[in-house]
Amino acid sequence: MPYKKKETKIFYGWWIVISSGIVQWYSSAVFWRGFPPFFDAILSTFGWSSAATGAALSVQRSESGLISPFVGTVIKKFGPKKVMAFGIFLTGGSFIWMSRMNSLWEFYGSIIVLTFGMSFGTFIIFVAVVGNWFQKNRGKALSILMLGAGLGGITIPLIVLGIDTFGWRDMLLCIGVGFWIIGFPTSLVLRSNPEDYGQYPDGEKPTSKEMAILAKDQRESGMEVKEVLRNRNFWQLAFATGLSQAVFTSNLFHFTAFKEFGLTTTFAALIIGFSWWGDIAGRVTIGFITDKFDRKILLSISFTLLSLGIIGISIIGSQNNYSFLPQSLGIVLFIVFFGLGFGSSVPLRLTLAADYFGRKNFGSVVGILNSVGAIFGTFAPLLIGLTKDFTGHYEYAFYILSLMMILAVPLVLTLKKVNK
Repeated sequence: MPYKKKETKIFYGWWIVISSGIVQWYSSAVFWRGFPPFFDAILSTFGWSSAATGAALSVQRSESGLISPFVGTVIKKFGPKKVMAFGIFLTGGSFIWMSRMNSLWEFYGSIIVLTFGMSFGTFIIFVAVVGNWFQKNRGKALSILMLGAGLGGITIPLIVLGIDTFGWRDMLLCIGVGFWIIGFPTSLVLRSNPEDYGQYPDGEKPTSKEMAILAKDQRESGMEVKEVLRNRNFWQLAFATGLSQAVFTSNLFHFTAFKEFGLTTTFAALIIGFSWWGDIAGRVTIGFITDKFDRKILLSISFTLLSLGIIGISIIGSQNNYSFLPQSLGIVLFIVFFGLGFGSSVPLRLTLAADYFGRKNFGSVVGILNSVGAIFGTFAPLLIGLTKDFTGHYEYAFYILSLMMILAVPLVLTLKKVNK
């Protein structure tokens, strides 16, 4: 009797993770982490104030916060494919518009369109879909998905090289077209729930009788949005993660601040790129340990590391005024801890949200968390821009952000497990 090779079929959820991770990488490479060099080049070209341009990016954060709570509802109504395709169309178009702009109002306009595109075409939609396709391996799946965003950070030196070689306008034009090339095919891969396709979260294969029972129970498990909003744990988690979002949003000024602190353009780009290797390491490490240890403890450690990283920026800048610690110490703290702290925190906060509030309205819960984060994210660019305009220095704002980040640790540690 001839030997039959056993067929091993890869669970479809992993294809969603991989394809979504590629788009996460691209959006991170060109915007979330890769936009500071563009920001600096645009500032130099038009001579706008730090406060004016920082306010535009604050508008992006605040508008994102207004949109985010509705993304989960829109996904349920229209399905992830259509929603993502719409978002990708707007995102690509916004970058193309930005590449042709000649006035401040056009910068604001393109940022507003970009916000709609990013809200419906990246991050939240991926987290919501992946959260539905995994349960036991949810932490690992979200870590791998978020690893794509981490990989975007190491491309910053290439972004700088591209701007120097081709100019920021042509680079933004290519980025917009690139979003369409990468994003539209990915939208075809997305599926809402494994149960709708005869599968079960994590690729487990229960009997047909079990499937009939479990499919409904799992899809409907968790809190209603009203219950979530009345839950104290939700607001503790929201404020803690919001503080971390404010600290992360400060990365829009890192490149410009480092140059102000006396670092060369090349060196500034290099240390920012190096810090994102820590981001990658954090996401990979969390992927292996998140399902084995208390996630509250892990997240509090992540936030502590992030605090050290942002303090490092202040130490780098203090050399211009009151040198009492070596600038090299600040550089080491930033490189080692900023990316590591933030990178490890992202999958943890998303997995904690699923653990505490269930799968039923996971997309909406993540959207609301993102809204709170957007409020804090709006604050950071304004704080840094205004601090620079009024004092002439960047480092004071980073000291304030480091103190804010420290406050997030007790908020996480005092979370209590809820009954879903």
